[in-house]
Amino acid sequence: MRAKIRDTEIYFDVEGMGLVPDGPRMRERPVAFVLHGGPGSDHSGFKPGFSPLAERMQLVYIDHRGQGRSAKGDPERYNLDENVEDLEALRQYLGLGPIVSIGTSYGGMVAMAHAARYPDSVSHLVCVVTAAHSGFMPRAQQIVAERGTPEQQRVCDMLWNGELDTLEKVQHYYDVMGPLYSTTYDPQRSKDGRARTLHEPEALNRAFRPGGFLRSYDLRPELPKITAKTLVLGGAHDWICAPEFSREIHELIPGSDLRIFANSSHSIRADEPEAMMDAIKGFIVY
Repeated sequence: MRAKIRDTEIYFDVEGMGLVPDGPRMRERPVAFVLHGGPGSDHSGFKPGFSPLAERMQLVYIDHRGQGRSAKGDPERYNLDENVEDLEALRQYLGLGPIVSIGTSYGGMVAMAHAARYPDSVSHLVCVVTAAHSGFMPRAQQIVAERGTPEQQRVCDMLWNGELDTLEKVQHYYDVMGPLYSTTYDPQRSKDGRARTLHEPEALNRAFRPGGFLRSYDLRPELPKITAKTLVLGGAHDWICAPEFSREIHELIPGSDLRIFANSSHSIRADEPEAMMDAIKGFIVY
């Protein structure tokens, strides 16, 4: 499905019932927006892994502007601030009250900013393997220098320099980096996932290249404004959003809960999927 909002068209897909029979009445389930990472990726990596959550809530998978199946447009507007405004516009377009917001990696950055700027629009916030400021990048560079192979270091230099400018280069990057993203890396499963994903190099490079918006963003002053009940999930072996950034978010969002998954890297949903689903389901209780 597609929503024409603001100056663009946002693709979204829905899983799970919004109204369910409950004895003599119909009970309304919470609606969760599920936000993908990258930038330059799409929502497909959440399927079917997030399906267990549809037993508790209605899931709305979203592709950020210019990415996945959403409309292309002015690349100058492929940034966090625009993604936040798109998210709020989509919430209003769908006629929703406060939502559950589940953001992974870059999607977590968008979700945090939205919850801080529109506190009445979010009831529950789940921040998965993300970071609140650009400091995650030099830390990731340090980790790759310590743990990475020469080829992993080479493709990461391409990421930092904004040189992943073709689909082939982006797919090679994820192929090489797979063992760092996941402690349970499966080459064939990852290959199938990459084939399903609609990558957008322009969005990726505009974020990470020198002068890109992820080089200078800082949400730390905004996080204390978040009023949503918040759960922060991190991976103990995460190389790109190291677990100290999850701890920092937890310390800055009042009343938040924190869980670090001991056997996971950046892809908790691949490394410890059942434990991750249980944590989210246990957190979102209506």
